[in-house]
Amino acid sequence: MPHETLLTQAELEFIQNMQHNPQLNERDPTRSLMVNGGVQIQELLTRLAAHEQVTIQAQFANQQMTFPLHLVEDEFHALHLELGAPSIFEEGPRIRPWRLVLQDPMPLETEKGTLTSLWVHEVSFKGILLENRRPTKPPKNFSAWFAPAGQAPIALRGTFERLTESGLAAYRLSQRNKEDTERLRQYILQEHRRLYPTVHR
Repeated sequence: MPHETLLTQAELEFIQNMQHNPQLNERDPTRSLMVNGGVQIQELLTRLAAHEQVTIQAQFANQQMTFPLHLVEDEFHALHLELGAPSIFEEGPRIRPWRLVLQDPMPLETEKGTLTSLWVHEVSFKGILLENRRPTKPPKNFSAWFAPAGQAPIALRGTFERLTESGLAAYRLSQRNKEDTERLRQYILQEHRRLYPTVHR
C-alpha cells in the first residue's frame, strides 16, 4: 500500500523555514525582565509580585517612570516577571502625570464611531483636557472612545474636575477595566518614545 503524504512539499518547506527563523519564540525585549541577583532575589520578587504591587522606578532629567512588575505564566506553566507599561511623571513644583499634548486636537467618539463635541488636547494616564465644542457647560461625566490614528479605540470615562484658564475642561479618568488602562499607558509610552527617542535607546 503506498505511503500517504500528510504534508505537501510547500508546507514542509514553510515549517522548516519557521524552525530556522532566529526570531521564533523570542520574547518582547521591552517587556521581559532578567534579574541577575541570584535565586533568593528572584524568589523574593516573584512572591512580592504575586501578592503585592511591585514597581521599578527610573529617573531622567525632570521626568520619572514607574514600571509595574507582573507575574506572567507562559505556555509551559513557568512563571516570569514582566514589566508593564510605565506611569510617566514630570517633576516641578509638584510631581504630576506626564501629559501628552496632541499636535492637533482629536474628537472623542461614541461606541458606534460618531464624533462627539469633546475634543482631546492633552492626555495622561490619570487625566484628560477636553475642549467642549458645544455652547454649553462641559458635562459632569463622560464615557467615550479615544481613537488615535493607528490604534484600536480606547474606552475612557472621566469626571469633571475644573475649567482651566484657557477654557479647557480637566477630567479625572477612571477606567472600567485594566485592559483599557494598559492600552492607554502603552499609547502614551509609544508617543513618549517618539518625542524623547534618546531616553528609550
